[in-house]
Amino acid sequence: MFENLSERLERSFKILKGQGRITEINVAETLKDIRRALLDADVNYKTAKTFTETVKEKALGQNVLTAVKPQQMMVKIVHDELAQLMGGTSTDINLKGNPAVILIAGLQGSGKTTFSGKLANLIKSKRGKHPVLVAGDVYRPAAINQLQVLGEQIGVPVYTEEGNTDPVKIAKAGIKEAKAKGHDVVIIDTAGRLAIDEEMMNEISAIKEAVKPHETLFVVDAMTGQDAVNTAKEFNDRLDFDGVVLTKLDGDTRGGAAISIRSVVDKPIKFVGMGEKMDALDVFHPSRMADRILGMGDIVSLVEKAQEQYDAEEARKLQKKIAKNQFNFDDFLGQIRQIKKMGNLKDLAAMIPGMGKMLKNVDIDDDAFKGVEAIISSMTPQERQNPSIINGSRRKRIAAGSGTSIQEVNRLIKQFEDTRKAMRMMTQGKNLSKMMNSFMMGRR
Repeated sequence: MFENLSERLERSFKILKGQGRITEINVAETLKDIRRALLDADVNYKTAKTFTETVKEKALGQNVLTAVKPQQMMVKIVHDELAQLMGGTSTDINLKGNPAVILIAGLQGSGKTTFSGKLANLIKSKRGKHPVLVAGDVYRPAAINQLQVLGEQIGVPVYTEEGNTDPVKIAKAGIKEAKAKGHDVVIIDTAGRLAIDEEMMNEISAIKEAVKPHETLFVVDAMTGQDAVNTAKEFNDRLDFDGVVLTKLDGDTRGGAAISIRSVVDKPIKFVGMGEKMDALDVFHPSRMADRILGMGDIVSLVEKAQEQYDAEEARKLQKKIAKNQFNFDDFLGQIRQIKKMGNLKDLAAMIPGMGKMLKNVDIDDDAFKGVEAIISSMTPQERQNPSIINGSRRKRIAAGSGTSIQEVNRLIKQFEDTRKAMRMMTQGKNLSKMMNSFMMGRR
């Protein structure tokens, strides 16, 4: 995400490297490069121009402390202004209402139906609500079936009406059904439409008028860049929606839509889609996104993802086992599965400051742990619980059973032992850097 823009901005800041102070000349040169980087990232021209003018004004007005280098000061100003440009603070979804009605609108192929399922999953799992999905796309035959499949995956009911081709009536009936069955949130998926299609735009306006939603969300594909911003503006002029959802943001190397859309439409980005899985939906935080654009990582989001998989009681048990040197392959496998639940491995690594740049040309497959899991699964329960009994003949059998080589089995066992020692060092209060060095050496 944003790799191209991050690289270009980093190069722009290097213009100030070695400069003793911020001057009108070196600021002008830096900002000229920053504006070019923003335009190449498909940021709206007017937005890029206003942004660089604001940064210039603030940079020249700064009293730079002797401890702060001009390059560092410029990074700080650009970061703060980027966050402000994208909305400043996160904006929550409105779930007040009995039931709260959420209307989903957007272009064809923008990912509305998938987002509807993701939103229902988030509302159910993280907000403790009982949502129902309403299948209001009567034009795409596969849409209703797709929503039903997603609903089944996440355990959320889907309201449909076979043979009814009136989305207004379906939406109203879905809300009535939700009230009768005690659901507190109704998410209405609608057909994709083009802003130039007058009939379809009238239809979505009629649905909104009929159901009076507490929240109307416009879903747009982030990879369409400036087109996404222009489309959002046209839809907002007709629909006056409450917030924007950017899908496929994990595939957007430029970032133009995320940066421009708030300033052009004056509506907040509320959610971003970061993958295909049902839990791959994040609340949009402008400051954190600015961190990621500038290559600073996003430790807060990484910690939040880890906490979602964190079980305090299990952690206490694990800590006791580590302290007694009883950490085994079953525990190791459990930790791997928790990491996998957190999301795409490369995206997770990029949340660590500096790692995004290091991993730019490194392909980290989601199946990176597949070989490790196969080896551990080929061990007997006794071997997983007592790794010390795994001798040469057992290693041969494990390699054959997992479809790997003895060398790979040996490497995993060595890495496991190094990790176990490192974890024990940490629980005994020894130097954290020693623990990290031991772990990293084991991965080489």
